[in-house]
Order: sequence, then C-alpha cells, then structure tokens
Amino acid sequence: MLPGVIILILALQLRSCATDLCNWTGSGFAAGVDSRIVLQVQLRCTEGSVRWIYPGQALRVVLEPNLSTARRTTVCIKPSPSLHGASVFIERAGELELLLTEGGRPEQQVFCFRADGPHRPAIYLQSSPQSVGSWSRRTMGFRYELLSNRSAAPNVGHTGLQASCQPCNNTQLLMAICNSDFVVRGYINNVSHDSERQTSLVEVSAERVYWQRSGVFEQQASASGSPPSGPSWRGHIHTLMQCRVKPGDGEFLFTGSEHFGEAWLGCAPRYKDFLSVYQTAWAARQNSCDFPLD
Repeated sequence: MLPGVIILILALQLRSCATDLCNWTGSGFAAGVDSRIVLQVQLRCTEGSVRWIYPGQALRVVLEPNLSTARRTTVCIKPSPSLHGASVFIERAGELELLLTEGGRPEQQVFCFRADGPHRPAIYLQSSPQSVGSWSRRTMGFRYELLSNRSAAPNVGHTGLQASCQPCNNTQLLMAICNSDFVVRGYINNVSHDSERQTSLVEVSAERVYWQRSGVFEQQASASGSPPSGPSWRGHIHTLMQCRVKPGDGEFLFTGSEHFGEAWLGCAPRYKDFLSVYQTAWAARQNSCDFPLD
C-alpha cells in the first residue's frame, strides 16, 4: 500500500454508500476530513459495477465472489468514460501494479489480469488531488467481470479481451455449444472494422437463437406486426480484425461469450459442417451435451 496512507475500512451500511454486494455507489466526502483516507469496499459477485461520486484520495475494491464451484482466475474491468483524473492499479500480493495512468484514455478499453494465487483480487483507484473549494460533482467508476477458464471465453491479455482466429476442432466445437454464452444459427449481413481497436463488428441475422445470456440478439417484428418471413433476430458479434471475417453466403452456427454487453466470437462453423460433427459424436455417444436439431 502507498506509504503514509491510513486505511479506513468503512462499513458498507454507511449512509454515503449503497451496495447490493454486486454494485457499489459511494461518496468520497470522507477525504475532506483526512486526505489520507482510503475507502475500502468488498463485493461478492462475479460481475457488477462501481460508481464513485465526489472521488476522494483513493478507493480500494476487493472482489471476493461467493463461489462453491469453479474458481474465477481472470478479472476484467471496463473503466467508465468519466474516469479521467485518476490512476487505476491492480493489487497483487500486497503490491500495486499500474493498469491505467491518470492521463490515459479509458474509452472503449477493457483491461484484464490474472487473479491466481491465495490473495483476493483488488482494484485500487487513486484520484488526483483537488484544491479546497473545488468539490464539484465528479463521478468515476468501472464495471468488472470475473472469468473462469471456459473454452468459450475469449483470450485474455493485459490490455483486454481478444477473440481467437484459429478454427475450432471438433472437440472444441462440441464443448462450445454447451458452454457458450450465446449459440445462434444465422447469416452474416455485414462486417465493419474499427482500426483503433483492431476489431471487427459482424452484423448477424439469425434464424434461431438457441440461447443467450443477455439481450445481444433482439427479435425483430415486421411492419405489419405479423411474423417475419425471413430471419427474425438481429445482433452484432465482435472479433479481431486480423481474423478477416467477410460477409458471404451460407448459414453458420455462431457461438461465443458475452462481456460488458458485447458478444465475442468463439467457434463459428458452417451449420451443415456442425451437423455432421454433432451427428457423428451423438452416434458414438461422445457429445458433451444434447443440442436441438431442427
């Protein structure tokens, strides 16, 4: 911890704080009493958000989800666009490691780090000092997710989430239809590129949404209100620009993971190829889970 800093553990039931164990909103007015105060918060979910109003000297967020099954070994955070004038650190074994500088650009960025080992992952925000009388209503914060080593999850680097361009083998495909956050069958309408993020956005029209964790894919209604004759679902999937995804003919089975409201591409075989793989595995009783064929 920073030298000369007093750690003041404030109970989450204080009037200046509001929490549901996943999300936290609090005020930094306590720093007006002592600028060395570090507000400490503990959250117990695998995803949520932090919103710091009138940010004071520093905020330390400890992530300790209530999990009885698989360990979450990776933490990803997405800073809010208003996170200016603050530095973000991650805490490993009591040491602080700089993640985002005060003058950095948090927009459109996701930062991930490993959380292996006995220590609970912690995120540390250090706000730039404000002069006396300059307490304006500033708000800063971030969203967080704790990830497990699922086969459907994107690759994770220090700078964020990345999709893999390597085609899935049969084993990975059979696992993906069981473990993915979304599984849809449809077509590629269009592909746009973001040169700054080095990512592509794939516009998909889907005949069937088998499942999805959130509302990435939305059902469309015709102008007359009657059921549409063609694909009735629309959504967007992110992937790396280097994957060179192009619009074209053919029906695909799209699988992948969802993070911070965005879908990231995992395995995406042509649907006819998937049928061949699945039916062969089903006949040999090697399928990882049952999948509806219609």
